[in-house]
Amino acid sequence: MDKILTTIAGALVLLASSPAWAGPTDQLREYTDQVVKVLDDPSMARQDRRAAVRKIAHEAFDINESAQRVLARHWQARTPAEREEFTQLFADLLERTYIARMDEYGGERIRYLGESIDGTFASVKARIVTRTGAEVAVESRMNLRGDRWLIYDVLIENVSLIANYRSQFDRIIRSSSYEELVRRLKTKREEFLNESAPRARRSSG
Repeated sequence: MDKILTTIAGALVLLASSPAWAGPTDQLREYTDQVVKVLDDPSMARQDRRAAVRKIAHEAFDINESAQRVLARHWQARTPAEREEFTQLFADLLERTYIARMDEYGGERIRYLGESIDGTFASVKARIVTRTGAEVAVESRMNLRGDRWLIYDVLIENVSLIANYRSQFDRIIRSSSYEELVRRLKTKREEFLNESAPRARRSSG
């Protein structure tokens, strides 16, 4: 499941040349094609590939929408400063979810099945097709920000990434406190940075 989430999250990105008139499927296809091009480029170093996908993801995901949905009813009680802090912590968490496993990409491709639009929200259904021919159902949920469709949730076999995190976070807040959730997210971020630093130094050395 982690590998599938990695492939999808890494593939649903890049807005650089998307036309303003593009529908959600067209825009999602463009994100996918450009990220796959990065992942398939044998001339790119591992760190350069990760940096390219990271930049793409920052532009393609509506992290503010995702953060509000994942915190759900607990969002309203947060101050503006707390909301900003949580949004960044959640963005870091999503980045770790797919960047850390990007090397597991194995040439998967996406077959688009259709889209539905309800005002400024849209859903694009597709299937991941692996090299062995296996297929996995995927649904990308998007919303319109200005002239661009941005991703705020991804469902794998009807399992929502946002709903999964929401249940985990709600459990922590109810059993302990919001402050404990923030502490855990910060701890995980520090652990990831400490693990990544030695590899980065070895790569540059």
